[in-house]
Amino acid sequence: MRIRIVDAFTDRPFAGNPAAVLLLDEERFPADAVLQRIAAEMNLSETAFAHPLPAGGTADWALRWFTPATEVRMCGHATLATAHVLHGRGRATGTVRFATLSGVLGARVSEDGSVGLDFPTAPLTAAELPRGAARALGLTPLSVHDTGPDVGDLLVEAADEKTVRALAPDVTALAGLGGRGFIVTAPAEDPSRGYDFVSRCFFPAVGVDEDPVTGSAHTALAPFWSARLGRESLTGHQGGSRTGLVHTTLRGERTLLTGHAVTVLDGELCVQP
Repeated sequence: MRIRIVDAFTDRPFAGNPAAVLLLDEERFPADAVLQRIAAEMNLSETAFAHPLPAGGTADWALRWFTPATEVRMCGHATLATAHVLHGRGRATGTVRFATLSGVLGARVSEDGSVGLDFPTAPLTAAELPRGAARALGLTPLSVHDTGPDVGDLLVEAADEKTVRALAPDVTALAGLGGRGFIVTAPAEDPSRGYDFVSRCFFPAVGVDEDPVTGSAHTALAPFWSARLGRESLTGHQGGSRTGLVHTTLRGERTLLTGHAVTVLDGELCVQP
């Protein structure tokens, strides 16, 4: 079983968000317990498993994503990483359609190597933080929004970019507050630096204290900031010590997410899980 580690939403190694990708030859997944054990061994925010589907259907590959602790309904960076590997190995051309828990998701690799993802736009509804969340995050929110069942996070608007950069949340406290996690965001202090908004994502409840660059979060960040900035196409900068860029284009019920990827490891699983 070949395992590749791909840094997603970056054009250089050791940046962006690393994902493990396993392409399976059989047209089925191993038992869930096996997938979870492999993901725990990889100990990355996401491990993606994909197997080919019969020709003529609505999707080309089945795709699932696991954190070290659990399966998730949607993951952007591991989808981008999977498309990058498929195209790099000559196992896909043009647009690849993935059958997932969030429906059929499309990924297209352009001539410059960038990968464009076609994801459902997250439905945003006003919400309140759970008791203790503001203290655990270390901020006073300007607004809070629920991001719907596929993303499953609370989007928290902070006062400014400096606040987001300086966050050092109590992840143990956050883990006990329910839901998948928290997306904290603010407008860019200086848009001339090449991005329009910033964000950081904390998911300790699913075994990921901080996710460096989260594609799924940008299906909520895109409509949130497009409404405020008055533009359909924006660029988000995410991360703390490890960062990356996500280019977003809002198209109604769908959001396009674009970024690059770099393969940094290609290995083989030497034991039977």
